[in-house]
This record gives sequence, structure tokens and C-alpha cells, in this order.
Amino acid sequence: MILPPSSVPLSYTVAQSTPHSGKYGPEHILLDKPLDQSSRWSGAQQGNNAKQWILLKLDQMSILRTITFGKATHPCNMKDFKVYVGITQDNLVEVLHSGLKNDTTPEAFAIRYVNNAQVCFPTRYVKIVPLSAHGQNFHTSIWHVSMTGIADKKYVDHIYQIHEEHRESIVLRHILKHLRQRRLLSPYQDILSRAFTVEHPFVTQLHTTLVLQGAFKDAEKHLRTLSSSGLFSSYLQTSHPYALWDRITGTDRDGDVPSPRSGHAMCLDHINQVVYVHGGYNSEKCLDDLWAYNIKEDEWQKLSDSTHRQGGPSARSCHKMAFDAKSGNIYVLGRLTDVDAARAPVPRRGPSNPSFVGPSGSHRSGQPLFTLPPLPPPPTTDPPTVNTYHSEFYVYYTRGSDKGTWKYNSFDTASSGGPPLVFDHQVVVDSERQILYSYGGRVLDGDWDTYKYAGLYAYSIKTGRWKLLQPADNSPCTIPPRFGHSMVLEPNANTLYIFAGQREDRYLSDMYAYDLSTNTTTELFSNFTAAGGPSACFTQRAVIDTDLKEIYVFCGLVTDSAGMVGYLPGRLYNWVYRYNTRPGTWTCILPEGDQARRLNPTPSPEMKKVAEPCPRYAHEVVYNPKSKRMYLFGGSTSFDEPEEDDAMGDMVLDGIKKMNDFWRMEICRPGSEEIVRKAKYRIRRQQFREMCEDSTPTKALSFLKYQVSPVVNHDDKNETEDYRSLMTFLLAPKTSVPSLVASLLPTSASISNAPSPLSDTGSYTGSTESDGWTKMKSREGTPDDNSWTNEIVEVDDDDENESFGRGPHPRLSAELLRSAEDPLEKKWRGGGKGAPMSAERYAQRTEVFESLLEFVSDWDKEPSGSLLDFVTRNDSRNDDVYAV
Repeated sequence: MILPPSSVPLSYTVAQSTPHSGKYGPEHILLDKPLDQSSRWSGAQQGNNAKQWILLKLDQMSILRTITFGKATHPCNMKDFKVYVGITQDNLVEVLHSGLKNDTTPEAFAIRYVNNAQVCFPTRYVKIVPLSAHGQNFHTSIWHVSMTGIADKKYVDHIYQIHEEHRESIVLRHILKHLRQRRLLSPYQDILSRAFTVEHPFVTQLHTTLVLQGAFKDAEKHLRTLSSSGLFSSYLQTSHPYALWDRITGTDRDGDVPSPRSGHAMCLDHINQVVYVHGGYNSEKCLDDLWAYNIKEDEWQKLSDSTHRQGGPSARSCHKMAFDAKSGNIYVLGRLTDVDAARAPVPRRGPSNPSFVGPSGSHRSGQPLFTLPPLPPPPTTDPPTVNTYHSEFYVYYTRGSDKGTWKYNSFDTASSGGPPLVFDHQVVVDSERQILYSYGGRVLDGDWDTYKYAGLYAYSIKTGRWKLLQPADNSPCTIPPRFGHSMVLEPNANTLYIFAGQREDRYLSDMYAYDLSTNTTTELFSNFTAAGGPSACFTQRAVIDTDLKEIYVFCGLVTDSAGMVGYLPGRLYNWVYRYNTRPGTWTCILPEGDQARRLNPTPSPEMKKVAEPCPRYAHEVVYNPKSKRMYLFGGSTSFDEPEEDDAMGDMVLDGIKKMNDFWRMEICRPGSEEIVRKAKYRIRRQQFREMCEDSTPTKALSFLKYQVSPVVNHDDKNETEDYRSLMTFLLAPKTSVPSLVASLLPTSASISNAPSPLSDTGSYTGSTESDGWTKMKSREGTPDDNSWTNEIVEVDDDDENESFGRGPHPRLSAELLRSAEDPLEKKWRGGGKGAPMSAERYAQRTEVFESLLEFVSDWDKEPSGSLLDFVTRNDSRNDDVYAV
């Protein structure tokens, strides 16, 4: 593997542009002169609806990594824009959609240079498309553009070759799929014989058994082979997850557990299976006790009543702990103490009787739970007149001769280049590289009138030195400062994921990936709520599974589209974020009891309530990568949410309830048996359809009752509805009836994209029957049996509207191609025994086969989509559409 060279500035020229205004030509963007009002490119058209662009040509093919816009404050400044790149100017793909601030600070943006298949692609042309200016009815202006990337010719040529091979492979695999859909098996097999693979051999065997031979029982047996070979594993992983919660009731030897609290710190030693809990706030004061829970023994142990008396951290909350698996050390950073909170303005503590508000299913009173996160009330004694705001840094040893002792690692990390005193920050440890990272948090310096935040810092465990990686400001390519956010480390990619939290009085719903190898920031979501993720949230907790490439998010306080800040949802609100592709996908984690409710919106009376934690904030969650289990402890909730069978003596003050319940959670997904069942239903559905045409109604009805019904999920409303509709095959066997219910098929196999006559809109004229298939429309006097004729049918001018385009090429249709049996097909069905199947039956079986591919991993099956889609995209291209 060739290591990528470092990025360098990329030189370029202006290739083309839309007309410019006056003297503001495109050549001006080559020079960075922000003080020169004439040194800019301005489009000739005014207004935000004008279609304008500027095309740049790199001096040599490169891998574009960043683009920077220099600017001056001006209403003409480009506000919203898109960037497209490509090898040629006629084939460009969008890599960035963002906006610029109207100020004098240059802004840099990371450019996407890897496609969805994780294949890197080079660039020669860069097209910038302004969408709007900061001022209305102004000419949009660009002042200066600079770019960086990899320009090493040997490396770029290597990437170009890999990318071209990838493109060639994608096109050829689509061609192969198209040939097989159209029953052109001989050319299909000829291409495969040249050592090219389009799918897993077991998938090919399924096609032969199901489509070509119609051996339905053998096809069902083959499903087990696919399952045991791991071909369903990817689908299982992406299936909708649900949470299986179990409340932990273990105690210490005296029957005690940690007292109710929120804002505590927690970490997990996954090697020795121990969970550590320290400090927090119990509605009266901050705590400094230390507890350990042994997962194997299901037992708590109080390690210390007061860590401060043992040379450790004083009583505190909103601090963070991180466990180093390599050394067994626990690192503690940050604090919010009773004295610190006493100096905060009283309004920060929120309303005295907050109400539990939220979306459907929760209690609304029209007021948010908190406008800002609550702080502890002042202690009963007066705080000292002088308070030192130093950032203490502690280490706790869990192994070796120093086991059970604390070390005062630093009196003030800020004095040695580290973060200032903060609270509601995040800390993670890279055990392999022996580096601790701290990001964000609100700076605690006694000034509560001004919001100050910490940046991103790295601490070398080996050398004991701090390094500032990113300041807490709005400089180019930095993560906006925040507190109460989430941060997890992906050590394999050496990347930090940072998202959500609060900035001033606004909750955030953005997400960033920070590449620690290159010190570059990539915005994954400016609003993950709009991308199907959770609402903007604060004090949510997140853990990561690097094997599954998933981040699990346990939401705290959230805000809704109406701008309500700081309410708890009506029920548990947890999510999984999959980052296997950029920007990644969000899926809500359903509670266990919602699995049946999701399939059947009207729950049965006997459906029992499933135990699960109540919604909360300022809780803590840790993850065990070995057992794939999460552990949740404590936090704050509304007094309006009582816990069933609660014998823990939770603390209640001013309507806020401190919790000490302890939960274990597993993420569950449907097993392979469910996939096999769904696949069997689709196969038997087709078998019944053919029996209605080939067998007696009695045999068909018996098959429907005793073979199809047992593999139907009668709790699934859609599947039950489809099963009942199968009777139409029996009642009218010679009349076409509806195809598979769309919801039962994947997108690639649904009617709009299915390898059926409906896929070929624009290839022929026809009429759509009630079954969703399109019949060839015969003209008067022509044969209607799909037979060949040497008679040329003349088309009158009156028929011009019926003719779907004329040209030098003969008109073909998928049904016409499928009407003739391929010689190889005759061989595979037993040397020509029996009559060949009709074109319609071949299309039906192919549709079922492709619906089964929904369960197969992408790399083990033919590509999704249709080859016809490429033609559609090419025919519909215009100035606003760019080919991929």
C-alpha cells in the first residue's frame, strides 16, 4: 500500500465562467487582495436565482483536499455555494455544499475525495456554483480561491488507475445484470468466462435454481447455505435495532449502592470488567465518593468515602474520567464544585417547578424544562471570598504496586499548555498511541456573564506534555466551540467524532469528524435532525463500537422544531449512528416493546409493558466492546416520571429527581431465521402464483393454506394484507394481479426499478394492466402473439403521439428480449425437457430473485439500480445536473 504524500498548495487557471459584471473578471480570484474592492469576480446577473458558475482547471491532475475562500466584508459576498469536481469538465460530481460568513476571515473547507465505495478519486476541474449572496439583488462575488491537495504524480496516477478500474467494474457489472434480466444468458456467461465476477457463486446458484429451473424447494434449501456463509450478515447489521434493557440490582456486601446523583463521572475497565463511578451532585451538595461495580460478580464496592482525603479529587460534578486500558490508569479532569456554582447567577438554576414537556407522548405545559443547564444551589455556608480557578489533573491507579492510590498529576493544566478549568467537556484516551484528548467545555473562571469555551487538546501520557490541536474560536476549518456535547474516538481511523451540545443558549445538531493524522476537520452534518437523526440535544451520552462502526447516542435534554429548549422527551430517546460511509446514517433505537408495535400499530391487550429507564439528562453511559453491552447509571429526570418498584430512595428537589438506578442494555436486531422466513414467503408466493396457472384450484388453495400461511408474519400489517390478496391469483388465474406489495420489496426490486416491462418506459408503447405489468400495444392488423413478421407496419402522422420517439435504431422492449429462450437456459433446465417459460414468468421470477438480494451484502451481489437509469441521467442533464 502506497502511503499518501502530504498536501501542498495547488496552482490553477480559470478555464471558463459565466459572464461577469464590468471589470470584475474571473482572473481576479487568483490574487488574494482583500483590501482591493476591484480584486474579485462578480457574476453579471443580480439576485439569488441567477445561474452562475466559475470553472477552474488545476495545472495537473491532483487529489483535492481543501478549498479556501479569501474575502472582504461586502453584501456581494457569496453566502451559499456548491463545489463540483471531476477529471473532465463534462463529468462533475458535487463534493461540497456550504456557506461563507460575511467577514474578512478566510474560510477553508475540507473536500470529499472518496466516493461511497470508499475509492479515492482525482480531480482536474473544479466548478464553483454560487447559489446566493449575503445581500439581496446584488451581484455574487468571489474574492480569492486557493486549494490544497496531493499533487505527487506517481501517487495521483496510481489513484487514477484504481478509480478507473472501479468505474469500469461498476459499468460492466450493470451490463451483466441487464443481460441476465433480459434473458440474454449466452453473452452474460461469455463475459463471466473471462475471469470476471459479478456476485458470490452461491447467489448465482440461487438464480439458476429459482429463476431458470423453478426448483422452489431447492431454492429454499439454498437460503440456509447463504445464511451459514455470512451473506446475510451485512443486512442483519443494518436492520432496525431495538434495545433490550435489564435493570441491575446488585449491591455491595452491606446491601448498599451509590446514592442518587447526576453530573457524575464514569468509566469502564473492559479487561477486568469493572465500572467506576465518581462524584456528582445529589441535589444538596457535590460528592467525592468512588465506587466500583464488578460485572462478573454483580457486586458494588465502595472504594472511598472521600477521594479528597486520600489525595484525590475534591467533591465535584460535571467532570470527566477516562480509562487507559494499557496501563489501567484512570484520568480525571475538570470540575464544577459547590463553591463554583455558588458564584453563578441564580437564574441559571432554571424554574423552581419545571414541567415535563416534549413531543407526543410527553407532558407539555408550554414552558421548557430548562433554558440553561441547572447548577447546584449555593451551599449553606458562605463561599470563600477568593477562589482559585486552576485545572487539576488526577490519575488513579487500578493495577500494580500503587493500586488504589491517587496521583496529583498537575495543579493547573493551563499553565503547561493544556486546557483551562472547564466543566461539561469530554475526554477520551487512545490506549495504543498513549494520548489523551480533551475537547470543549465551558471555561470556569468566575465570569458567568461571558461564555468562554476550551478547544481541542492532546496530552501525551508518555511525555506528560499538552498540545493545543484546535483553538476554541471560529477560525477556518475549526469545530464551533461548545459544552455538554459528545466526543468518541475511532482509533482505527485515528478520528474523533464530535457532535451536539450547547453554545450560549442554543442547542446544537451538528456533527464533525476530526482527523488526528492530518489535523483536518470535516463537517458531517450541519443539522443531523434534518438527516433523520435526533433533535438538537445537550448532555447526551455517546459510546462507540469500532468493530461494527456504530456510535450509540443516549439523548439528554433536547429541543424541537418550535425552538423549545431543554425538555425531556416523553420516552427514552436513543439512536445509533453508522459511520461506515460518509456522512453516515442515523437510526432510532426502538425499545423492546416497540418491535411488535412497529409492525402492528394497534397493540394487542396482552402486550405487556417492557421495563426500561425513564428519560433523563446528566447521566453517564459506558460500553463493553467484548460483550457489546452498555451500562447506564444515574442522572436527573422530572419528578413527574416515577420509577416502578423504586426502592432506591431517589433524591427529589425542586421537581428534579436524582437517580441511582443502574441498567444494562444490548442492541438487538432480527436474526437470520427472520430473513429466511421472509425469503421463503416470497418464494412460496411465486410458487402459488404459478400453481394457479398450471395446477387445479384445489391444489393451489391447499398450498396457500398449509405452505404459504405458516411463513407469513401475521403481526405485520403489510405482509398480512399481501397474503390475503393472493386469493386473486386463484380466483382469476388468467388475469394479471398485483405484483409484490411495494413495501415488501427493496427499492432496487420495486416496480419503479424492477427488471420488468415497467422498467422500460421509453423503450416501447403499451398499456398498464391491473397487475402492474405493461402489455405490448399491438396495432391493428399485426400479430398479437409476439411472433416475428416480415410485414412493415406504416405509422400515420396521427400516430405520432403514440410513437415514443423515432430514430434510426429499431425499437426493442424487455418483454420482446425475454420472449425467446436462450440456448444455455435450455441446458440448465434439463436438456430441453418441458416447455420453455414465458417472458412474463421469467420477469416474475427475476423480480422475486432480486427482492431476495435485499438480504445479501452489497459486495456479494449484482449492483442495485438499473442500467436504464444511466441513460435517463444522461438524457436529462442540464446546467444544474452533473453526472456521477
